[in-house]
Amino acid sequence: MTLFDITPPLSAATPVWPGDTPIDEQRTWQLDANCPVNVSRLTLSTHSGAHADAPLHYLAEGLPIGQVDLTPYLGPCRVVHCLGAGELVTLPQLQQRLQALAGPLPSRVLIRSYQQFPQQWDNDFPGISPQAIDWLGSQGVCLIGVDTASLDPMHSKTLDAHHAVARNRMAILENLCLDAVPEGDYELIALPLKLINLDASPVRAVLRPLA
Repeated sequence: MTLFDITPPLSAATPVWPGDTPIDEQRTWQLDANCPVNVSRLTLSTHSGAHADAPLHYLAEGLPIGQVDLTPYLGPCRVVHCLGAGELVTLPQLQQRLQALAGPLPSRVLIRSYQQFPQQWDNDFPGISPQAIDWLGSQGVCLIGVDTASLDPMHSKTLDAHHAVARNRMAILENLCLDAVPEGDYELIALPLKLINLDASPVRAVLRPLA
């Protein structure tokens, strides 16, 4: 079976949003003559690596990630390349790329904007215009995924893209590594953990070719 693993690796070297929790790994039990197993402790942000944002992340009364519907995170999706987009991936840019791909638009869309997924923190990652998100919602899209740290530019205080997702009742995946994935249609598998009270969850995101 061919799978594209679109999850960046998680380790102490993984870049995090400035001021957020760095990843820390500690061995609490060590396999040796006196202990039959290894056991570790992991400290990390809910937004580490590839992750699913919950409505609670940007809405005071939003659902936590452990209570969201899982349906958007599993099913047909389209990967579209919007490289060199600038500050925002705009609606015309997105429509132009989607028009180059045959077939009806699936209900999940993953947008690649990096030529190469960054190994260091990038202050200037592109966001997604709220107009593009509203249009995707009007086309029946239930999930949007990006290869950047956020749908909104780093210094946004209004989170217009996130709120466009909210009014269209869509799900969000961020920090996907799409470098090796050609444009086209796939099956997405990216289930969040059942973290009942939290605002996001890391995911192990993979794509399976449909044919």
